[in-house]
Amino acid sequence: MGEEPKSYFYAQYHRLVHRLGKKKAIVAVAHSLLIVIYHILKDKVPYYELGANYFDQLNLTYLKRHHIKRLETLGYKVTLEPLEAAA
Repeated sequence: MGEEPKSYFYAQYHRLVHRLGKKKAIVAVAHSLLIVIYHILKDKVPYYELGANYFDQLNLTYLKRHHIKRLETLGYKVTLEPLEAAA
């Protein structure tokens, strides 16, 4: 059994489950799925997967600041350097 591909809905569930609990997170994801299905059928367009890292890319500045601050509260000095692009 291989690892299943991660999707936007997978990320949405894991983002919500900590705040809402399992059942409410499932209902929220089901609601999102219904909205996507409705628009696909109504507009006759193909489904476009946003990807599991959609929420991470949504507000990259906030995410960096949050994790830097978190590490500093744990007693680490943080310096960020962008990775060099792979050739």
